[in-house]
Amino acid sequence: MGWDEWEQIKADAAAGPFASMRLNQLAPAAGGGGVGKPDMASSLAAKKAAVKALNNDLEPGVTRDGKHAAETTNDAVRAFGAKDGHGWDTSGALKRAHETWEKQVKMLLGRLSSEKQALSATGISMQNNELDIAARLARQSRIQGI
Repeated sequence: MGWDEWEQIKADAAAGPFASMRLNQLAPAAGGGGVGKPDMASSLAAKKAAVKALNNDLEPGVTRDGKHAAETTNDAVRAFGAKDGHGWDTSGALKRAHETWEKQVKMLLGRLSSEKQALSATGISMQNNELDIAARLARQSRIQGI
């Protein structure tokens, strides 16, 4: 691209509209969020309910079921293990599989904890944003005498 061409592009950009858009249709009468639905919604009550379900149902269930698997797998490892110097290869394989299982249970519990924290933080953040917007609107209306 030559210098003259670049200068022409800059001049055209400065002279004309900064952005152009063509709509093929109008938004519905209720707005762009769908008929009767807000564009964005956040329910603090729903987030609290999800956190409660994580605390009371999911995490205890994963912990309980993870321990249950440990007990039954350990019983199977002992049953297949060497009693007279000879054992099944299944015993070692089950032990390794159970170690993997324990790591996965631990990772799942960590993920559930992260989700809990994210839900709590999002609820607080959304509430703070709404309070901030309300305060700005109140200040603006007093300034403009509305």
